[in-house]
Amino acid sequence: MTGIISTGNLRICKIFAIEELVMNRSLFFLATLLSISNLALAQQSAAAPAHHHAPATAKPSADKLWTDLLAGNERFISGKTHAYNVVALRRELASGQQPNVIVLSCSDSRVAPELVFDHSLGDLFVVRTAGNVADLVGLGSIEYAVDHMHPPLLVVLGHQKCGAVTAACSGEKMPSRNLEAIVDKIDPAVTQAKTYAKSDNLIESAIKENVHQSAKDLLANSEIIRDAVTAGKLKVIEAEYELESGQVVRLNPSGGQN
Repeated sequence: MTGIISTGNLRICKIFAIEELVMNRSLFFLATLLSISNLALAQQSAAAPAHHHAPATAKPSADKLWTDLLAGNERFISGKTHAYNVVALRRELASGQQPNVIVLSCSDSRVAPELVFDHSLGDLFVVRTAGNVADLVGLGSIEYAVDHMHPPLLVVLGHQKCGAVTAACSGEKMPSRNLEAIVDKIDPAVTQAKTYAKSDNLIESAIKENVHQSAKDLLANSEIIRDAVTAGKLKVIEAEYELESGQVVRLNPSGGQN
């Protein structure tokens, strides 16, 4: 009987020993897998490229950005524009955008800000409407840029021979409610221009006044834009594009006879 019991105990001990060996090997195998996984994750994190468009700690000043825009405009005037690698830029910008300049300009096909200022993808956040006026959608678009990308400069860009301003100066009734909405935004500028401009110079004077009016409307109708300007985080510059020369000319901010 004793021999049988001893043999049984011996078998039980062997079974426990085998189970313990199997468990130890399983734990070792699991630990090895976890180590390999952690190593792979670490290598992937190290190899991942940095986010190129994360907001910089210090953005260029508005004056520096305006100087850069004018330099690009000079290249455009001379026909010596930069050659941009748009394929590389497109891939780089796929992860996000961080433009430093907002441009509110006319929809006129002759006044494309990226071309006029010789800039490329990702450089300018452009809002274009007939007569460079900002309705609720235009204001919201600009507010989005101000609130999310914090550009230091906003350019309101009018141009010579603007059809929308010409229509407003005519005093004629527009054929649709939508066109009337554009003229209604421009009418205050026309009224101001009529206080000093002669009839043969009314349209050009109204074009300049409309740039001033558009800039005033941005501040009057948007708390986000107004607060950014008041805090010194955003500067508004008013300008006019000359169709024949291609030159962008900065306008005096006050309007009137200036």
